Amino acid sequence: MTEITVRVLDESEWALYREVRLRALADSPDSFTASLADEADRDEQFWRDRMTRSHRLLAERGSVPQGIVSLGPYEQEPSAAEVFGLYVVPARGTGVSWRLVEAAAALAIQKAYLQLYYWVGTDNGRAVGFAKNFGFRTTDYRRPARNSDLQQGEEIAMVLWLEPDATSAPNPTSQKAASRQGPLS
Repeated sequence: MTEITVRVLDESEWALYREVRLRALADSPDSFTASLADEADRDEQFWRDRMTRSHRLLAERGSVPQGIVSLGPYEQEPSAAEVFGLYVVPARGTGVSWRLVEAAAALAIQKAYLQLYYWVGTDNGRAVGFAKNFGFRTTDYRRPARNSDLQQGEEIAMVLWLEPDATSAPNPTSQKAASRQGPLS
């Protein structure tokens, strides 16, 4: 089986991003605040503009798209970035989500961000569990969220520290110091 690769798309690949994004909205309508109807008829300039606002990371197996995630600045905290729009094709459990978030975290580190935020629906236990397993920690931040069927929900901010925690104490059973980096250490 071909290995999963993750790469950052550039603006010229807006049509590929559009294709994967629309598939995400069709396959998982309750996972996004936008709906397929909101975005399906948007013009080329809309998609090009979207490509320049954030980094779009695409996971591929060979040349077949397997998933996508976006990385952009976190407006409330200049030293932080945010991952959003995570989508994996319906073959779940293949490690694609992990690879996408891992690549987004590495890019955030490269861009000198200190924290990475990920907003997750409070009723999405699978996404909360994934984020915790990756190393994200829950915060007290909440915000209302609208899913595509217009029902109100709530999202929780989860945060991943991208720099080691110099104040951490060693775990006596692991033989190495703990860090705030989670799986990236």
